[in-house]
Amino acid sequence: ETRKAIEFYEQRIAIARALAGEPKIIMADEPTGNLDSQTSKDIMKLFDDLNKEGITIILVTHEQDVARYGKRLVQVKDGEIIYDGPMY
Repeated sequence: ETRKAIEFYEQRIAIARALAGEPKIIMADEPTGNLDSQTSKDIMKLFDDLNKEGITIILVTHEQDVARYGKRLVQVKDGEIIYDGPMY
């Protein structure tokens, strides 16, 4: 339980640092990669809230459940874009 809380707050601190300069875009590479499923949901909720405030979130993930939070999906395979469009 303690480790879960630490990981969640570490991610929040990283996001807070990214927000310090009032960016219009946040790029997140595997932001939920080392987190349990509930903490991942909490982080994705935070990204969703930021997006609703007008911040564009560019997120890289290998996790389908995380990708489903997006509005647009760009799939890359072997260095080629194989899909670029709305989530399906």
